[in-house]
Amino acid sequence: MSSSLTVLAAGQLALLDRNEMASSGAAAGDLLEALGRVPDPRDPRGRRYPLAGVLAIAVCAVLAGARSYQAIAEWAGDTRPALRARLGLPGAVPDLATIWRVLTTVDPAALDAAIGTWASAQLAARRPPAGRLVLAVDGKTVRGARAAGGTAPHLLACLDHGTGVVLAQVAVDGKTNQIPMFAVLLGQAGDLTGVLVTADALHAQREHADWLHGRGAHYLVTVKANQPGLLRQLRSLPWKQVPAGHVSDGRGHGRIEKRIVKVVTVTAGIAFPHAAQAIQVTRKTRRRTSRRWRTEVSYAIISLPAAQARPDQVAAWIRGHWKIENQLHWVRDVTFGEDASTARTGTGPHVMAAIRNLVISILRLAGHASIAAALRHAARDPARAFRLLTSQK
Repeated sequence: MSSSLTVLAAGQLALLDRNEMASSGAAAGDLLEALGRVPDPRDPRGRRYPLAGVLAIAVCAVLAGARSYQAIAEWAGDTRPALRARLGLPGAVPDLATIWRVLTTVDPAALDAAIGTWASAQLAARRPPAGRLVLAVDGKTVRGARAAGGTAPHLLACLDHGTGVVLAQVAVDGKTNQIPMFAVLLGQAGDLTGVLVTADALHAQREHADWLHGRGAHYLVTVKANQPGLLRQLRSLPWKQVPAGHVSDGRGHGRIEKRIVKVVTVTAGIAFPHAAQAIQVTRKTRRRTSRRWRTEVSYAIISLPAAQARPDQVAAWIRGHWKIENQLHWVRDVTFGEDASTARTGTGPHVMAAIRNLVISILRLAGHASIAAALRHAARDPARAFRLLTSQK
């Protein structure tokens, strides 16, 4: 692994030597090439800096802890010419106006697509032949970008359970909701054959189930009151006669938790297409200082048959779905201060969210569990990263 996370990002954005590429687990230059496929919104006349270079230096700056356009410009200004040249920016450094203009006008959908294609390729190269890709789908509102009298941008993303890498992201128009964007999002995630998609109750939609089935994919979705008939059917199953398939205990945040997962095959009568198993999750919790238990029961369905989805696997996938909240949304909010940012101009909020997704993915692929610690490491001594970078041949 590189001794500096800034080196890691630059190593994937610039053409470094093979040892550096092997340590990062990704081919250097691939990401810079992917960014180069994003259309440039600027007038060709008077362009001084290539779009890919400006995007690349923004990615490195965010990797070093930059949270704003101003911070990105300051980081860029501190870089040595040799480093900027390796990122495709020989000569003068882009100033704040240039960086702001690029990041507030570039097409965020094209940027998301380029990043997603790169991330999918990284996962495909790492995934074991028999491994199943499991993707969590959920949305997040960029609260600080709410304009006066308007709505804040809402972004729908999918994240790989196993690595925490973000594979796709799309904007949800203020006049609609997440449901019609589900297929658009997953359509960007590459080949879905054999993939399991986990989602909350909002996406317990028959159209989603048929769409996934048509692409050889499977689903695991929570069922709540938005599907009242289906929920009644699940509740009416003879759960008392079904043995516990998986039991787990946990302690944390001053609470004791016990989870009991029961799974039963449904051969007919469940009013949802392609459902193969019904799931009941009983969660019992109590505070360590109390003897009183609180019990919650929830239901879900999965299209994988019992031979391909054991109760312990089902339990892990249900818990794993919330990684998108803990490893993506929470990290963008707390570690990167996304909701505290009041940047609202143009496509800026979406573009910055895409860059944060990319930085998170780079660090996850490098094996870093704590994004905050990784960013602090990069910020403490950037000169060390520059020396390592400029020493490459």
